[in-house]
Amino acid sequence: MKVLVAIDSFKGSISSIEASRAISEGIQESYPDAEIIALPLADGGEGTVEALLQATGGTKIERKVKGPLAAEKTAVYGILDGGKTAVIEVAEACGLAFVSPEQRNPLLATTYGVGELIADAIGKGCRDFVIGLGGSATNDGGTGMLQALGFRFLDGSGNETGLGGQALKKIAGIDGSGAMPELMECNFRIACDVNNVLYGPTGAAHIFGPQKGATPEMVEELDEGLRHFAQIVLDQLGMDLQSIAGAGAAGGLGAAFSGFLRSEMESGIDLIMDITDMEKKMQGADIVITGEGRLDDQTAMGKAPLGVARLAALHGIPAVALAGAVSKDVGGLNRLGLTSCFSIINSPMALDEAMNPEVAYSNLRRTASQLFRLIRSVAVPAGNLQN
Repeated sequence: MKVLVAIDSFKGSISSIEASRAISEGIQESYPDAEIIALPLADGGEGTVEALLQATGGTKIERKVKGPLAAEKTAVYGILDGGKTAVIEVAEACGLAFVSPEQRNPLLATTYGVGELIADAIGKGCRDFVIGLGGSATNDGGTGMLQALGFRFLDGSGNETGLGGQALKKIAGIDGSGAMPELMECNFRIACDVNNVLYGPTGAAHIFGPQKGATPEMVEELDEGLRHFAQIVLDQLGMDLQSIAGAGAAGGLGAAFSGFLRSEMESGIDLIMDITDMEKKMQGADIVITGEGRLDDQTAMGKAPLGVARLAALHGIPAVALAGAVSKDVGGLNRLGLTSCFSIINSPMALDEAMNPEVAYSNLRRTASQLFRLIRSVAVPAGNLQN
């Protein structure tokens, strides 16, 4: 019996690495002869660096950067492939989680720290980058990141415009002469699972601004700033940022990566599966175990477990999903490739208790143990199943 365990984190509860460990222990309890391959999973968001470091044996790097409100903070990124590839989650530098609800203000928040991480990795010899978009507190069109990489955004008097979404409407000129020359040698792969445009009703400010602390008035100001920025870029550089699907991701970081750094957006889970060589490691597996904190209609929109299930289905391998909560209507998930879905909660409990890391670990381990006890009873001749 060969089992591939590829499970996402249970956000706010347990990491993908810990979830993989719990499931592996449960399988071993009931099926000690099973060959288990564990590939911690992510979709480009939270946990991507950790999962890829675990899967590839990379190195964790810590760097002091400007946080979302420009105060210094420690951010972590990873280096893979013997120093060739850097993996960066933008939320590590400018994440919403690092700003208290009362301080959230995308007019002030900056992506400058993302650029500092990229510059640091370039200085260490990296030329290939995997960037996970999502979870940002920002709406600056990625200008902060670009400033950290040497680009200058100037007002009508030739002075630098400053940081944050509030500076976008001041931009009158763009000076790329000071940009790091190494950027021309770099390749950026962007994990992004939204296709929002830069500005307008479905743009960064209107769709994501309110959750970042923007009032209705701020949303309008931010949207006007993004529109103005896009027009300046079109007039002076000939790039149509508004035509890029996903340009509005992470407050416009998608536009900066695509337009200024010549990047293309990729499905987060597809990118991660490619880097971890999941398809090759899945060869010969009898069953795949995947999952996340909650399986629902959002899972069907292309989140990590569904990506794993679709890959398994291509090879005729059943994919079983474990989750803290499972939607009542899982038929759609079954039709999309998940063979079966199970909740790891076996008795009524409060959400806080269910999300306790120790409780989640124990529930995953127990559920995996019981599942593979059943599987072994079918795979092993009757009478030979050990207690």
